[in-house]
Amino acid sequence: MAAAPCTSQQLLATPRFTVERRVFARPGAAPLVREFIVHPGAAVILPILPDGRMVLVRQMRRGVGSELVELPAGTLDPGEAPIETARRELEEETGFRAGRIEPLAEFFTSPGVMTERMDAFLATELEPVGQSLDEGEQIQVEFFPPAKVRKMLVDGEFRDGKTIATLGLYFLRRPD
Repeated sequence: MAAAPCTSQQLLATPRFTVERRVFARPGAAPLVREFIVHPGAAVILPILPDGRMVLVRQMRRGVGSELVELPAGTLDPGEAPIETARRELEEETGFRAGRIEPLAEFFTSPGVMTERMDAFLATELEPVGQSLDEGEQIQVEFFPPAKVRKMLVDGEFRDGKTIATLGLYFLRRPD
């Protein structure tokens, strides 16, 4: 189904996203008005060390007022391909460079209110290069065996949607 024609008005612009009011024409009905966060997209990475352990990050998420354990991820820079964002964010947040990165999936994080598309990648053949955090980031790198990560996922210990989706897809495809 194709999207209805619409007009848009920017309500807010920030360095990371904009907020738009969009008015959708509907034949025979009143126009539909909705507000959306317009986001450039992001990449999430599932890094796996040569010994099989998974690399996750622990960080304070101010928006929800809680520290979360999650997969490393980041927003696309202008003109940047998702796989390049994945490479960059993996190094910055975890201090590892991947010898191999392969796509796992793509999904919308919250399509009712946001345009953000998330591209998920599996990163392997990791080598340590040292973290290079952005200003203000406080990220602790943690290592878990896959069985522990699977148990954490099943037990509802992850509260971050991109982490839940990516790990769920990974474990469904690789049930070992």
